[in-house]
Amino acid sequence: MKTKTRELAELRARLADAEETLRAIRTGEVDAVVVAGKQGPQVFTLEGAEHAYRVLIECMNEGALILTADGLILYANQSFAKMVKRPLKQVMGRSFHHFLSAAKQAVLRPLLKRTVKAGFHIQALLHAGAGSPMPARISSCPLAKNGSKRATFGIVVTDMTEARNNEEMLRTLTHRVVQAQETERRLVALELHDNITQHLCAVLARWQALANKLPAQEKASRGEVTKLSEMLGQTVEEVQRIARNLRPSVLDELGLIPALRATCTEFAKRTGVALKLACKPLTARLPAETELALYRIVQKALENVEKHARARHVTVHLTKQRGIVQLTIKDDGIGFDPDQPPARRKEKRDFYLLRMRERATYVGGALIVKSAPRAGTEIMARIPLPAT
Repeated sequence: MKTKTRELAELRARLADAEETLRAIRTGEVDAVVVAGKQGPQVFTLEGAEHAYRVLIECMNEGALILTADGLILYANQSFAKMVKRPLKQVMGRSFHHFLSAAKQAVLRPLLKRTVKAGFHIQALLHAGAGSPMPARISSCPLAKNGSKRATFGIVVTDMTEARNNEEMLRTLTHRVVQAQETERRLVALELHDNITQHLCAVLARWQALANKLPAQEKASRGEVTKLSEMLGQTVEEVQRIARNLRPSVLDELGLIPALRATCTEFAKRTGVALKLACKPLTARLPAETELALYRIVQKALENVEKHARARHVTVHLTKQRGIVQLTIKDDGIGFDPDQPPARRKEKRDFYLLRMRERATYVGGALIVKSAPRAGTEIMARIPLPAT
């Protein structure tokens, strides 16, 4: 009886061990099982879920890591080791902060200390041995503790070198397109000013001469002649306005502030919208490309106000401080929701914003748009000046 009880207990223990082994296999906690046989112990590798994930991580082009909250690298794949040009054994067990600049270390530390469920994304330069730093995007999400008291984070590091190169190529292409556009604008403006406007003025003068020869009793004809003269005069003014918008000569000859003053005065007179221009005096001319970019941003902003904003008041404010030129255009119009999908907004307004943003980016600046429904719109362009 005692023998049977002992055998039953041993069977139950072996069954418990088998169930625990099966559970570990199902959950991917083990990579291999050692089985005793007639020819000695044999090792069987397991193609479990964790194994498949490890194969996937090792094959991916991005760097993959597991970090502690202190930034210690518990695991790294071969791709990350290649990124930082180090043997894998010199990467694992080392601090991830070692591969970042001091500024990015200060950014990353508080992010890893957080206990929130959401991850984060930051841009950084990875120090890769003696080579030049590699631009990278670092994405993270907290990992399940699975009973451990230590918080860990899954990190994916994406090499952004190609993306940066593509951005630089696109920026260069944009520069060339803008330069070609401005050259074409200048040629068309000269053509309008030197040829079309002069021809229209000659036609108007000849028309006035013929009108003066009409008999005094031809009142109806004189009235019609007067109307046609007014139409010709308006056409001349419109052609001159188009020529100025294409390439204002005052911008080239006198600078940005006189050009803005002329444009704002013309806008207020033509549309009836009250406009206030506030410009801090500039001690010297800005770079030609910067002046042109700021002028074009004001042009597009005022066009947007005229066609979409339904505003009654507009302010244009230009300041220069600590090597930064800041241009702000603010209106009290109907505004819009910047977070609304573009497909549900007016495409023309998005086009104006895109062109303004391109102009700011063209000279190394940035464009910030603040707006809300029935609360107006504020457009701010900040452009750095070259060091002198």
